[in-house]
Amino acid sequence: MLKGTKIYSIFTGACPKCHQESMYTTKNPYVLRDVLKINEHCSHCGTRYRLEPSFFYGSMYVSYGVGIAFAVAAFIISFLMLESSLFVAFMSIIGTLLVFGPIIMRLSRNIWINMFMSYDKHLAHKD
Repeated sequence: MLKGTKIYSIFTGACPKCHQESMYTTKNPYVLRDVLKINEHCSHCGTRYRLEPSFFYGSMYVSYGVGIAFAVAAFIISFLMLESSLFVAFMSIIGTLLVFGPIIMRLSRNIWINMFMSYDKHLAHKD
């Protein structure tokens, strides 16, 4: 349903141009040795994922914002909704960032590459 939108590519890690395959060599972000291993190009449309050397260094800036969003969500849930102490809220923030770290890293890369590439319906239907 969302295929063809940036949201689809961001949340699935699909090729930002055709949305036909994953950019990552391993789909599971919790395989830590492969969490950031990315294919060189899309086998469906040929899009190169590394636009330049060190392209994904920019995703570190995005990662900061995404990490803050996860931390704020953890704080709101633990401190405001569950009415825990500040110490427990702080520990829930740390736990959240540790548990969701691989997801945050991939989301940040997906957001970063989608800032520079857009879906092309002609490439998606290329055979």
